[in-house]
Amino acid sequence: MTNLPEYTKSQLALRNGQDKPEIWVAYKGTIYDVTESRLWRNGKHYEHWAGQDLTDELIDAPHTHEVFERFKAVAKLK
Repeated sequence: MTNLPEYTKSQLALRNGQDKPEIWVAYKGTIYDVTESRLWRNGKHYEHWAGQDLTDELIDAPHTHEVFERFKAVAKLK
């Protein structure tokens, strides 16, 4: 995972399922591709929006950080 490219928050924001076809989210400095998840259709998952760092929001989620193990890490967040 150390050879991943780096993206800024602005670049991540474009992968919101609206501006580009990719649906990405960040957690603890790693960006994950959630495009294939049926729960992230149209870039929204309950009250959460794709293209953002969800680190602080996970506290209120009904699941743990282990949910990110299901998704491919595609980049690091600058």
